Amino acid sequence: MIAYSRSQWKTSGLPGCKDNGADMTDIVILPGIGGSGELHWQTRWEKSDPRYRRFQPTDWNQPELKDWISALDRAVGAASKPPLLVAHSLACLLVAHWQQVSTAPVAGAFLVAVPNPEAQTFPVEAASFADPPLSELRFPSLIIASTNDPYGTIEYARGRASQWGSDIVEVGRLGHINEASRLEDWRQGKALLTAFAAGVANSTIRR
Repeated sequence: MIAYSRSQWKTSGLPGCKDNGADMTDIVILPGIGGSGELHWQTRWEKSDPRYRRFQPTDWNQPELKDWISALDRAVGAASKPPLLVAHSLACLLVAHWQQVSTAPVAGAFLVAVPNPEAQTFPVEAASFADPPLSELRFPSLIIASTNDPYGTIEYARGRASQWGSDIVEVGRLGHINEASRLEDWRQGKALLTAFAAGVANSTIRR
């Protein structure tokens, strides 16, 4: 695992970290196109903890950016305090678009497997999500990238991290970090999220 960090939170030893239930705020789960199935780590996390709530766009299979932005606005607005966003694939692009048009507060964004909308593998159904903002995101963010993701190269992920002002952790050859990756509960990912959330909380306290 390789980490490039601009902030103070540390990634050494993360796979052994424990989520003690006190380190994270409310969490909004943002699946990509098609939603996350029963075997996806997002669904497993959601079922394991009442703090995790899934946003609900009109259509998972024919995504429209405006509709998904509205759904994310509703999910953030329903949280008792600024939540963490846990996005996979297409939802990473959603977060980038959303934060440019919405002022709703969030604690930060955990962005897994950012896809390249200019790649041949990008689904035509998601064309409205193309051309995500190139400027820095308005909240802390962490990109989790696989070195053999068929929907976005590691170089693309590094470029997005630089543009968005995100930290990035490279987790090796995990494909698209989805059901096909057979991650089950993806303990490494949960440890990374816990550490990221703790870093965000500490930064807020210091301010």
